[in-house]
Amino acid sequence: MKATVLTENFREGLTFVNHAVSSRSQLPILLNFLIQAKKGELVISATDLEIGITVNVPAKTDEEGETTVPAKTLFDLISNVTQEKLVLSLEGPLLNITGEKIKTSFSTMPAGEFPKIQSEKGEGMGVIKKEDMLLLNKVVFAASQDSGRPALSGVLITGMGGGGTDVVAADGYRLSLLKGFSFGSKKIEKLLLPARVIKELLSQKNMSDEIKLFVSGENSQAIFVQDSSTLVGRLIEAEFPDYAKIVPHDLSVTAIFDKNEAQNAVRICSVFARDAANVMRLTVKKDKVIFSSSASSVGENSVEVEAKVNGEENEIAFNARYLLDILSVMDGDSVLFEMSGPLSPGVFKEEGNKNFLHIIMPIRVQG
Repeated sequence: MKATVLTENFREGLTFVNHAVSSRSQLPILLNFLIQAKKGELVISATDLEIGITVNVPAKTDEEGETTVPAKTLFDLISNVTQEKLVLSLEGPLLNITGEKIKTSFSTMPAGEFPKIQSEKGEGMGVIKKEDMLLLNKVVFAASQDSGRPALSGVLITGMGGGGTDVVAADGYRLSLLKGFSFGSKKIEKLLLPARVIKELLSQKNMSDEIKLFVSGENSQAIFVQDSSTLVGRLIEAEFPDYAKIVPHDLSVTAIFDKNEAQNAVRICSVFARDAANVMRLTVKKDKVIFSSSASSVGENSVEVEAKVNGEENEIAFNARYLLDILSVMDGDSVLFEMSGPLSPGVFKEEGNKNFLHIIMPIRVQG
């Protein structure tokens, strides 16, 4: 094995693939990168058995071959190398990496011990355009971080909505729903993907204009293929809650207000809310919404935001962090907020967009 690669390209590939390296594993091979020198490219792979990432990096290959090297050490090294080009050569059990003024040798493990990330692509489920993929930023953050609740740690893609494909995530306290999502000409019946897979796709700096989705039923995997990378995630075998029953209807109070003003109001009130279990009140008045918080040990504050209001005056309390999360991913200048009472869910929408909504469960407060 012998190949020459531009350091910048090598570093960029390692940065993405590094996200799939197991942080602690009883299988030492999972702490390694698989590096394969093929004609015209280096193929770098990593997996923690939940997700797997493969990146193709352009390279001049003099001799094909493959090996695995400790991921953390290689990543830390290449992150600090300044040489323009690097030569990778395998000599017995050592992988040598040399530049103009640097020479490093890594102990290796046989490539044959590295688990196969995918054995077959499976059924083509459609093509996602980049601009559509970026819309998933509005959904994925609402998934649960608790691995003990596998269904809620995923993002559900389903055609049960009737008007196209729905994408939904929830953690028991909030829910994000994107309707009519496009997979080209395909309508997906039901997939539950780890939210982590979607987050990894969205984290890529050089996302392709089109991403192909395949599903392997035999291996219970979803495979996202781009120009120079492949990301594989294991499908979640759990039942997602019936989200249609969670979406409230017949909401009696609506308020339309400026998103940036609301975001600033929440930030200001968060200074006090963080000393009071992160509780923030929204008080809907005739022509404004008042964001407020109080903490007995610190004090209290409130910020008024002008609003177009329909319905009776009302009040509700939310987790301030949840408010910041949703306001930070919404498009447009105006937010449409709907509620029916202090103990019923609040609904946040983008004004003029019927395909997206976000639900936050209220916090019961005294007085």
